[in-house]
Amino acid sequence: MRIWAVANQKGGVGKSTTAIALADLLAARGARVLLLDLDPHGSLTSYFGYDADQLPASAFNLFSPAAQNGPGSAENIDKPTLKGILLHPAERIAVIPSSPALATVERRALGQDGMGLRVARALAQLWDDYDYTIIDTPPVLGALMINALAACERLIIPVQTEHLAIKGLERMLRTLTMVGRSLGKQLPYVIVPTMFDRRTQASITSLRHLRNTYPEQIWAGMVPVDTRFRDASRAGQLPSVFDPQARGVQAYAALLKQLLSDQEQRLRA
Repeated sequence: MRIWAVANQKGGVGKSTTAIALADLLAARGARVLLLDLDPHGSLTSYFGYDADQLPASAFNLFSPAAQNGPGSAENIDKPTLKGILLHPAERIAVIPSSPALATVERRALGQDGMGLRVARALAQLWDDYDYTIIDTPPVLGALMINALAACERLIIPVQTEHLAIKGLERMLRTLTMVGRSLGKQLPYVIVPTMFDRRTQASITSLRHLRNTYPEQIWAGMVPVDTRFRDASRAGQLPSVFDPQARGVQAYAALLKQLLSDQEQRLRA
């Protein structure tokens, strides 16, 4: 199983859309995909029509002492319980949904050994069940994001093409360096420009700045503003099913092609 995380310390940059679009396109290629929603706001969960407030189990169970072998235990949630959390909104796609209770994980993490590895240990139990896991993260550095970074092998950083989002990227990269030292590994990452609007000078200027500042880390393309993603959610369909020719879908297809090519090159190295 390959594990990718989608993260940025600024909200509203397209993290959930990126996770959903990539999962959709991987599934269309025949891959078995698991989506893990670690954001307490639950945008990814809501996309598939689920009400995070009403679900009997969620990603919170990965962190709840009640689901472990006693309070403070570093042991992972057992596999039958873990599989019982899964939702199946589409063929070849499973979801571990969000819960508002995830907002309390930071407080619960204090004094608990192994709290930063709960996600990695849970996913290890599903290793042969899925080809890819994509983790959607909250826009806050804390236990949830640390879990995602510790579990993943590749990081995708969506960045809205506007000035404030670029400032958020700078914070995210500083965080990544700091976390990398703590984890003893530096994650490969790719910067993905999102919500690009060629009609505005702000988008054009921001994209130029990103390409000039991060020439080695930035994806060569960009994801345009595309309301078809919102329309697909309202219709209860995956983006590529709702409108396979949508500009956003085509952009994410190009991104996925690059990600898979990079992955293949690393495997051969």
